[in-house]
Amino acid sequence: MTPLGASAPEHSVSVVVCAYTRQRWESLCAVVEAVRRQDRPVLEVLLVIDHAPELLAECRSAFPGVRVLPSSGPRGLSGARNTGVAAARGDVVAFVDDDAVPEADWLTLLLAPYADPRVLAVGGAAHPVWPVRRPAHLVPELDWVVGCSYRGQPVRRARVRNVIGANMSFRRGALDVVGGFDESIGRLGLLPLGCEETELCIRLTQRNPGARIVLEPRSRVRHRVTVDRTRPAYLWRRAYAEGLSKARVTRLVGAGDATSTERRYLSHSLPAAVLRELGRAVTGHPSALAGVAGVVAALLAAGLGYLRGSLDCSGRRLGRLRAREAVA
Repeated sequence: MTPLGASAPEHSVSVVVCAYTRQRWESLCAVVEAVRRQDRPVLEVLLVIDHAPELLAECRSAFPGVRVLPSSGPRGLSGARNTGVAAARGDVVAFVDDDAVPEADWLTLLLAPYADPRVLAVGGAAHPVWPVRRPAHLVPELDWVVGCSYRGQPVRRARVRNVIGANMSFRRGALDVVGGFDESIGRLGLLPLGCEETELCIRLTQRNPGARIVLEPRSRVRHRVTVDRTRPAYLWRRAYAEGLSKARVTRLVGAGDATSTERRYLSHSLPAAVLRELGRAVTGHPSALAGVAGVVAALLAAGLGYLRGSLDCSGRRLGRLRAREAVA
């Protein structure tokens, strides 16, 4: 029997892009073009449209040579990703967001760690592209709020607990064994829930204790940040939703694995950010106080979300939120 992590030295790669709205059309076109122009050829590009018939028809006309598929799962990013996995023919399945443009060597760098047969997933970095400039309340330690890599993560190739959704890949065989993404969690339209890739990575390593999840920060995508995500209200909503999602993941995989990375983040990265911004404020940069306020707001919102999600042991809160978004 072939070991779970074993595959040919030259990997065949299916790239999956999921989309649900035409509001990202310009970015989507740039993503598809960038994937086609990779310095390492791909087996196929799969564009999965999440329950948007008009967008599906337009994409089929606009992207010859791309496999454009309707999502066969429930509405939401996890269902769309699972549709892509089911259709993929490559022995590695790579995912990139419809608003995250990969650099030319993205795939070459993303695939390199798979030379180690213990590696089941590899993620890269996502760098924010701001509408104008970085908002004062979003310090680099909070870039996860806008779906990007954040300060405090490894800056060199390293073993990590989970990859980031905007830039990630998995061995196809590993996904088949564990059943793909949990469709009860993850982003649904404009509802900023998350953690579906975190839960999947934890499930992979719990099922295969010797397995490795790797971050290769040199494999980069440029993640477009829309104006609405730069506002303080979005920070609060996203952090609260992260707390809700983390509570759900804790119920699924256990508190130890679900919060291992967050404990270091809370004890090291955020205190360092607060001290840095306070130092800038007292040395003539009063706008740095907005960064302190952003960290405090994110902590409060995430804490409240986690508490709310933990108290609702049946997961009904997440279910109601997802159902409300599904009919919106």
